[in-house]
Amino acid sequence: MDSDFNMSMRKFLKQVGVTSQQAIEEAMRDAGSAAAGKTFDAKVVLTIDGLDMQHVVTGKIKGPAA
Repeated sequence: MDSDFNMSMRKFLKQVGVTSQQAIEEAMRDAGSAAAGKTFDAKVVLTIDGLDMQHVVTGKIKGPAA
């Protein structure tokens, strides 16, 4: 793969990572004590318009300590 492709992909993935972390942290803050110590199922679905592609990542996120 060429360097322009690699750079654009890395830039996109960095944006996904940073903005997703911010959104999760905000949701945990908004939930307050209701999220404390609980484990939440999480899922990310990545699609690309124009390509027959869907990538699903699942995992668990533990809420902050009480």
